[in-house]
Amino acid sequence: MVKTCLQVSPPPASVSDTSLSLTFFDIVFLLRPPIHFLFFYDLPLTKIQFNETIIPNLKHSLSITLQHFFPYAGNLIVFPNRTRKPEILYVDGDSVKVTFAECNLDFHDLTGYHPRNCDKFYNLIPLLGECPKISDYVKIPVFSLQVTIFPNCGISIGMTIHHSLVDATTQFSFLKAWTSITRFGTDESFLANETLPIYERLIINPKRDEIFLERTKLEAFNEDYQLPKLSGPTDKVRATFVLTRTFINQLKKMVSTKLPTLPYVSSFTVACAYTWCCLAHSYNDEREAFVIPIDCRTRMDPPVPAGYFGNCIWGCIAIAKTTLLMGKEGFIEAAKLMGENLHKVLMDKDDIVNDKLALENLFSDGVPTTIISIAGTPKLKLYDIDFGWGKPKKLERISLDYGTSISIDAGKESDQDLEIGVSLTATQMQDFVRVFNLGLEPYI
Repeated sequence: MVKTCLQVSPPPASVSDTSLSLTFFDIVFLLRPPIHFLFFYDLPLTKIQFNETIIPNLKHSLSITLQHFFPYAGNLIVFPNRTRKPEILYVDGDSVKVTFAECNLDFHDLTGYHPRNCDKFYNLIPLLGECPKISDYVKIPVFSLQVTIFPNCGISIGMTIHHSLVDATTQFSFLKAWTSITRFGTDESFLANETLPIYERLIINPKRDEIFLERTKLEAFNEDYQLPKLSGPTDKVRATFVLTRTFINQLKKMVSTKLPTLPYVSSFTVACAYTWCCLAHSYNDEREAFVIPIDCRTRMDPPVPAGYFGNCIWGCIAIAKTTLLMGKEGFIEAAKLMGENLHKVLMDKDDIVNDKLALENLFSDGVPTTIISIAGTPKLKLYDIDFGWGKPKKLERISLDYGTSISIDAGKESDQDLEIGVSLTATQMQDFVRVFNLGLEPYI
């Protein structure tokens, strides 16, 4: 693969030097692997067209976007000796590493929904770069991009983000700004129609910050520290499954009929419950945990505005025996656990601030070997991310390969459908596909 790298900064002197201290919502992600996105677009260009139109347009629009979202060009600063809190620091001249590449892999295979080898995708995602130790702190890049042409077929836009920088809501705001500026050539439409990021640290809880700093092993940030990265060969494959609105409604009806007093039933929770039961047939474990992310902006006191820049998510955790999930009533039991736990968390705003749901309490019977988490949310319609080339042909969350995560996004053909992304070993995937499709058979 041929690659060319360059640096893109906000326009000169357009942004002042700024430091954003991390809150406990950000600190929890300090040692987590980066987030990797891939957007594929049908765009049958020649290499000459790519070089003469796509590259200069994306460079220009990214620079203007970074004027409004400048922390993306900054760095995470971590003090291993805890002399200061970690922070995101932007200094005039900081930049984002952008790679332009050419790939000869099969574009149509990569953008399919069928199982594909995970390591096919790794050359399409950028690395964040080196993490040098400078004086008493470690300097860590937080964002990088790679735009890859598949000549006469399409392009992919790969993004790597340090999770302590942003959550899905903030990332979606950045993408909406960048695509708007790319389509129109200026930021006028963005400024007229969108909310600018709010950089004020509105989440102030020094006690919680300190608790999470104590839980985080900051000594790991030393001279040898390097960010986790994905590499092949691997025995994992990835696939995407679609739950249609019709099937989701049938699941909701089933739950409401069998559990009429369940306080919380939604399309999202029944999709999670169904997927959890199917995954239970893939993992050889005694107990499993399932973590559902919750956007806490409206749940803080006072509420945090939607434009707040940073992380503001928490997790609701359901735990079950694998044999229960695999049983005849496994889906109903999973939906019951998720509905009850979500209702409890959503009704008690003190849970987040006071850490009532501390992991040591939840896992009093031992930490399950399998902890499944969710990447993404169908509330943010990523298939609307249009740079002027139409909606993406396919979205892939490559960071699923780090562990036992799944992705859930609004569907491409209809945002009432849900796309479920899964990364498993080839054997696990066979088991998952068999069970997943078995439940769908009456509706196909």
